[in-house]
Amino acid sequence: MSDINRFIALYKGNLIPLTTVPSALTWILHDYFVTLEDEVCIGFRTQKWCTSKAMFLWIRYYSIVLLIFDVTQIHLFARPGITSDKVCLGMDPTIRVIGAVSLWSIEIIMQLRIYALYEGSKKVALFNFTLFLGSIAGFLWVLIYNAKLRPALIADAVHLPLPGCPSIHAGIEWAQWIPATAFEGVLFCFALYKGLQKSYWEARTQKRFSLYALLLRDNLLYFFAITCILIFNNLMVVGVTHIPWFSYGPFHAALEILTVRMLLNLRKATAHDLSSVHLTEVHVDQLKNVRRKDTAVPKRNLSALAFQRSEESETLNSAMSSVNTTMGR
Repeated sequence: MSDINRFIALYKGNLIPLTTVPSALTWILHDYFVTLEDEVCIGFRTQKWCTSKAMFLWIRYYSIVLLIFDVTQIHLFARPGITSDKVCLGMDPTIRVIGAVSLWSIEIIMQLRIYALYEGSKKVALFNFTLFLGSIAGFLWVLIYNAKLRPALIADAVHLPLPGCPSIHAGIEWAQWIPATAFEGVLFCFALYKGLQKSYWEARTQKRFSLYALLLRDNLLYFFAITCILIFNNLMVVGVTHIPWFSYGPFHAALEILTVRMLLNLRKATAHDLSSVHLTEVHVDQLKNVRRKDTAVPKRNLSALAFQRSEESETLNSAMSSVNTTMGR
């Protein structure tokens, strides 16, 4: 009787991803078409190739391809006679690695944003990059350790008439995303510290909302959301919370949507700041002394120029170069 109950539990567990993963693909495609106009209108399509554009397009379209792969793999494996010991053992680490590539790409962007918040501090950048490499090493160690144990875990279940590979989580699989969660927590603390520092300073000076504040706010929201998602992911694997396994589809979709919305939001704000500055009336002297023809302009009125160290610096530097060319004629 216990074998029958175990089979029923495994069968029901395998049915859930067949629904959640297509839903995640629908979600990410819906968000893609909703934000496509912003992507085109604010210049990501027409902008010259640079790091920020390449990273944005990579995350946006890699995640969509990743979700298409998830849907194809899960529904293909649900057909009788497709799965086997070797296929299931090989696909499990593959799915985790290609999903981790998406997360690692996003974490590189977030490190650059923290670097911008701390005014180009090389110490902060080196510290975060070292932790980043450590989180990758921790992920790979847990992955290899679990891969060695998995043949024995699924040996009795892989030949059952299940819709796909058996959804069995044991060993230290619960620790798979702990390194990434810890690293996101560190980045969140960096952003939170700057947030508290910024709030205190603005309370004293009553300074208006700026691009710096927008960068800070979006960072805090992102880190909080991603940390919650990673914790939820770990709770699904633990198996003691009675939360069923949804597969990685919703996780991949949430990562892409959060990151793309964050980058588009910053891009729109930067474009607005640039359009509000009359570049034809500005003289640039080595990008340090910015003045109008007769009157000095406070730097706070040109917040876009103060934002050159962010990931949008390529756009600002391009604008300044065009000014120099125009003035030199």
